Amino acid sequence: MSDFNSVIAFIKEQHNNKDFTPLHAPVFNGNEKKYLLDTIDSTFVSSVGAYVDRFEEMMCSVAQTEKAVAVVNGTAAIQVALRLVGVKPGDEVITQALTFIATVNAIVYNGATPVFVDVDLDTMGLSPKALEAFLVENAELREDGAYNKKTGKKISACLPMHTFGFPVHLDELLTVCNNWKITLVEDAAESLGSMYKGRPTGSIGKLGAFSFNGNKIVTSGGGGTIVTNDIELGIKGKYLTTTAKVPHPYEFVHDEMGYNFRMPNLNAALACAQLEQLDGFLEDKRKLAKEYQSFFAGKGINFRTETPDTKANYWLMCVELENRQERDLFLNDTNKNGVMTRPIWQLMFRLPMYAHCQKDAQQNALFLEERIINIPSSVR
Repeated sequence: MSDFNSVIAFIKEQHNNKDFTPLHAPVFNGNEKKYLLDTIDSTFVSSVGAYVDRFEEMMCSVAQTEKAVAVVNGTAAIQVALRLVGVKPGDEVITQALTFIATVNAIVYNGATPVFVDVDLDTMGLSPKALEAFLVENAELREDGAYNKKTGKKISACLPMHTFGFPVHLDELLTVCNNWKITLVEDAAESLGSMYKGRPTGSIGKLGAFSFNGNKIVTSGGGGTIVTNDIELGIKGKYLTTTAKVPHPYEFVHDEMGYNFRMPNLNAALACAQLEQLDGFLEDKRKLAKEYQSFFAGKGINFRTETPDTKANYWLMCVELENRQERDLFLNDTNKNGVMTRPIWQLMFRLPMYAHCQKDAQQNALFLEERIINIPSSVR
């Protein structure tokens, strides 16, 4: 297929925008202005304020976890989550090369090295079979965990990312990780509201990390959250993200290196108002996904849908083209005609700072890199 005029017309019609249709625009139809003004009136606009606490309570409810820690962005959430599970400088963390760069940067911020394992075609997320095959070939199990036979480094964590809100095969990944004594942390930055076998993503690994960037399904402008059912780790997470300050009536006492990562009250106010509308956002996105699926089926284009036993949030919706040539034609025609589309990310090992990282064959990641395109996915 080389004429995408009908696709362009359909997308513009769905989003009621004839001039320019963005990929994902925020929607502010709730209490956003009210809560922001309330924050300004209270004078508590920084990292101390009632909305930060309220936001954490709301995230515990959404994620169905015991603890939530509000931080400045999703990258910080991943960075601290990895430190909390014991990732140390010189360790290795297994993740996917088909991801947004923040996933990998957060590993390196801890002084650790990323190792890239292939994804599954159905989820576009880290593959349990590829992980098991990689570990059998390259790792050995010692009393204190898994070690890479080629580098001698400890493999201290596994970091799958729920690509565009489609949950990875978590049960199978957890089985592999448990057998090899590797801790699983979920990069749930894109999957707020997604469900895996009836459980929210982010709540199934040891810790989960969410993002509330301006283009996410729920936004706080900038923000993130660490969630966990391990209460002690949650308490430790809040402590580390508030400069590791020991409580005292007036003295400044810090007993280890922490981070100034606490979410400001202004951002939390926006996030609370957005979270109040999450169910409606999810319902609207699922309606749009069904309309896209029906339309693209008639065009011979594969619209990517959720896998069995999961419920995706359809944050960024995507289509799979026949080959790289068709992908490039689609990108050129849509963007030239005012419909914002984007290719999936370049694989992380193509970037100069991560070209040296160990990887497997990446067969599925390479296939998807040449074919996947995100299409406009805003709440209407």
